[in-house]
Amino acid sequence: MTSLRHPYDTLTGATLLTGALAAQEAGVVPATIRKWVQLGHLRPAGRQGRSNLYRLEDVFAAERATRRRAAPGSGPVPAPHA
Repeated sequence: MTSLRHPYDTLTGATLLTGALAAQEAGVVPATIRKWVQLGHLRPAGRQGRSNLYRLEDVFAAERATRRRAAPGSGPVPAPHA
């Protein structure tokens, strides 16, 4: 039986995930993870080669924050369709 070893944050001991794995855990596509980074909702916790690594708890926090912003009643009311 093989065991997948994920890098971890030596300061906190948190498991670090690649963007693809972070997206899978959050139920989004990898482009969404990159967009959250671009918008400042998520920050990479490290790098592995050319890939950014993310703490799972940070990914979930970004996911919750973006869902709250998109919740009904949290933004402007759209114009009715003609």
